[in-house]
Amino acid sequence: MTSTTLDQLTIHQTALITKLNTTNANYRNKLLAMGITPGCKVSIVRTAPLGDPIQITIRGFQLCLRKTEAASIQVELED
Repeated sequence: MTSTTLDQLTIHQTALITKLNTTNANYRNKLLAMGITPGCKVSIVRTAPLGDPIQITIRGFQLCLRKTEAASIQVELED
């Protein structure tokens, strides 16, 4: 499996969240409250015309993240 960050994925790519790369406790808690937790599958639905924000599917619902937020989420690509 290849390790990368969520902002590097392309449309319709699916990956497994492995780590939240942030030292800010409030920001980490925000991500966890949205259901972005290690071990969850995530897929890219679409991106805005200029690439920000990114729409993802996680835990059966859709969510939009800023590219900077997605860059702090480490994932492993599924083969």
